[in-house]
Amino acid sequence: MAKVIAIANQKGGVGKTTTAVNVAASMAATKRKVLLIDLDPQGNATMGSGVDKYDVDATSYELLIEDKPVNEVIVPETTGKYDLIAANGDVTAAEIKLMELFAREVRLRNALKPVLEHYDFIFIDCPPSLNQLTVNALAAADSVLVPMQCEYYALEGLTALMDTIQKLASVVNPNLKIEGVLRTMYDPRNRLANDVSEQLKRHFGEQVYRTVIPRNVRLAEAPSFGAPAMYYDKSSTGAKAYLALAGEILRRRDKTLQTPAKAS
Repeated sequence: MAKVIAIANQKGGVGKTTTAVNVAASMAATKRKVLLIDLDPQGNATMGSGVDKYDVDATSYELLIEDKPVNEVIVPETTGKYDLIAANGDVTAAEIKLMELFAREVRLRNALKPVLEHYDFIFIDCPPSLNQLTVNALAAADSVLVPMQCEYYALEGLTALMDTIQKLASVVNPNLKIEGVLRTMYDPRNRLANDVSEQLKRHFGEQVYRTVIPRNVRLAEAPSFGAPAMYYDKSSTGAKAYLALAGEILRRRDKTLQTPAKAS
């Protein structure tokens, strides 16, 4: 059964889509079967996967609004060796139309049920806002991976995001957990970045990944070539960092699976 991870942060420009594309590719490189769902109308994860967002037969709009079967929406074997549910400007309309539908918060969860046993991991790239698309992602997910820059405003926003996730969990998904907090675009020479990093570790403890994603030119260049960093320049520090993150996610999952349930 697939582990479903939503990649979310209400703040834009924190490396959310970069993380979605590269962690999906890195996990696929470990021979896991991976599906990436693009729920952002900008379609950046779609383009970064080597798929033309203007030339797809169906997107997450058709999945959420028109009840198109999930198998008919999936684009198989992208440049990152994972499957994709694409997004483009049409998905903007989904935000409005979802408001008119019954059980609107769980449309994605229900749509994914037929393929859960086909994948090891399903990653969802959320829009940089708390709208009905993000609510659908959080309702469908087992956990949330939160990318963030180590700067003051990001730290303030993270507290608000955690509060929002807790409130949503109580309403639409009681089993939702924090998968982890990922430090992105990290520059160890920056004193503020180091200070915020230490605060993160104090507040969130083991929820903060040991893996840190550095500022890296290759990570920024790769999307324009329609490929994850590991297929653009596998020797780059960015590509290596996301491979390390995939390994850390797998180790955490294995540790959780091996931990015996407490007797009630």
